[in-house]
Amino acid sequence: MNKPFLAPTVLAATLLSASFAMAAPPVKEIGLTLLGTYAQPNPAAAFDESAAEISAYDPLSKRLFVTNGAAGTIDVLDLSNPSTPVLLDQIDVSGPVGTGGFVGDGANSVAVSGGIVAAAVQADPVTDAGAVAFYNTDGTLLNVVGVGALPDMLTFTPNGRYVLVANEGEPDDGVDPEGSVSVIDLSAGVAGATVRHANFNTFDSRLDALRTSGVRLFPDVAVQPGDGEISVSQDLEPEYIASDRKGNTALVTLQEANSVAVLDIKQAKVTGIVALGTKDHNAPGNGLDPSDRDGGIKIDTWPLRGLFLPDAIASYQVRGQTYYVTANEGDDRGDADEPGRGDVVRFKDIEDVVSFGRSGLTPSAGLAAMITSGLQDDDQLGRLNISSIDGIDADGKLAKLFSYGARSFSIWDSKGQLVWDSGDALEQLTAKLYPLNFNASNDTNDFEDRSDNKGPEPEAVTIAKLWGRTYAFVGLERIGGVAVYDIGNPRAPQYVTYVNNRDFDASDEELEGGMGLDLGPESVVIIEQQDSPTGEPLMVVANEVSGTTSIFKIVKLKGKKGE
Repeated sequence: MNKPFLAPTVLAATLLSASFAMAAPPVKEIGLTLLGTYAQPNPAAAFDESAAEISAYDPLSKRLFVTNGAAGTIDVLDLSNPSTPVLLDQIDVSGPVGTGGFVGDGANSVAVSGGIVAAAVQADPVTDAGAVAFYNTDGTLLNVVGVGALPDMLTFTPNGRYVLVANEGEPDDGVDPEGSVSVIDLSAGVAGATVRHANFNTFDSRLDALRTSGVRLFPDVAVQPGDGEISVSQDLEPEYIASDRKGNTALVTLQEANSVAVLDIKQAKVTGIVALGTKDHNAPGNGLDPSDRDGGIKIDTWPLRGLFLPDAIASYQVRGQTYYVTANEGDDRGDADEPGRGDVVRFKDIEDVVSFGRSGLTPSAGLAAMITSGLQDDDQLGRLNISSIDGIDADGKLAKLFSYGARSFSIWDSKGQLVWDSGDALEQLTAKLYPLNFNASNDTNDFEDRSDNKGPEPEAVTIAKLWGRTYAFVGLERIGGVAVYDIGNPRAPQYVTYVNNRDFDASDEELEGGMGLDLGPESVVIIEQQDSPTGEPLMVVANEVSGTTSIFKIVKLKGKKGE
């Protein structure tokens, strides 16, 4: 019998590749040109209502399926002419779904394979077991399969045999379900689909070993939970899944735990949890701008470590080896200056921490000396959102600072070991291209609005092989846009291009009125040449805040490197 393994904490290395990523000219391999956008019928009503989140494309019908949280539907768009996408239908996933008594409350994710559309549908209430609803591309319901609580993301394995479902199991209204991964076997067809659930119960008794290895578990996690405590299985919340090419193994991001789970797909079993470690923001090339009150763009190194806390994950192969790419968004569970289990607080407000029954945080002697030297000032790290549960020493004092997300994307090997990280390249890029709107958020064009809180916030990542080269397309949730890197050499990726279809001249009122173009990219899909309605590769970006879905043409450039 295979025993679950616990990998040691991965220590962040000095990332030399990232340190000069923006200093070197881009590799002019491909370009992106906007073709068309589908906007909601009432853009103002759709603003910040999750009206376009996750999309999936079917090459035979030339249809795009987009989750619409505002309407509780899956919008079906005709992409036969990408310049003018047209809404064909809406598949209702709110209310009764099928005949088995399941009541849905909207779709969180959608995927397509072989003409089969799979939708991850949360239940009403959200803490009940969810479902995966299967449809044909005409929107006819084929089957409903029960999964875990809050199915947040799903994906087909490359061979189409399995659907893997990340059941996040977030707490709500006093109920905290266990996180899990459901493995749906389609080898007997959709009508004969069977499901097995991979849980984390094996790890409930290994709390100390998990924490020692670097897995980030909250203070109220216990081996035998009493009142006000939870188990490891309840604390872990699967977020996103990427399978290897053969469909044997998948990595599952456990975002708040700053870890990934290793899933044996055929056994439907979690075989390991790998801690991702932290990023040294005091190392050259790993800087950040941590303040929205420092009077300008000031990307620099700081005595601070970044928790990767990845959201999306994608996989690819190089010379037979599987690599995984993560978008290191960062996430917290609420304010630590309020009762409950919140973990985030501004550095200057650590004395206000009351979550988990605490009465403020006291800095260690070393940190207190840095505070005396001005580290808590607003123009330094004072306004930065930090974790109140990390960096605590044996005396219960705050000794080290940890921020949320690494403001980067990373490449990992199949064992979860860090291969490369983009360092501060994404902030350097957006600072160079949009100096007047640097670190703007997705609902305002205000300068530096997000410097104190995760910066550009990489949210989405997808990988495609085009004209013989492998590219990562990384969506930035806050300032928006998609950055493209050539990742053919996992240890030395090269920046290629960046596109951002956003109106930075729009006022806040105009943004809220739906006149800001694309805001808050949530997912990126690449349609390769052989599947494209135009015969040219396309990029599709679904934007959560604006509710828009935009289609870009990907063109091959003839320029030489460095031109």
